[in-house]
Amino acid sequence: MPATETKKVTISMPQELLVFADRMAEALGLTRSRFIAETLEKARESELQRLAAEGYHYYASEAGEFAAASEAAVVEALEDDYR
Repeated sequence: MPATETKKVTISMPQELLVFADRMAEALGLTRSRFIAETLEKARESELQRLAAEGYHYYASEAGEFAAASEAAVVEALEDDYR
């Protein structure tokens, strides 16, 4: 994770999540704060990838529709080139 300005915050969470975070942080050799920050960073990256894929699928469909709609014009233009 790139170095950025950090802010101290207070959050509330269920006890079992805090225990889990502490256990995972220790196993990974991280502080609790670093573990939570890295977990949130992974969630953010996952969301960005999901949004990018959603956009790609939307525009790919739109591009396919445009290609199908313009096929006749392309064929005509190519036929003119070979006459």
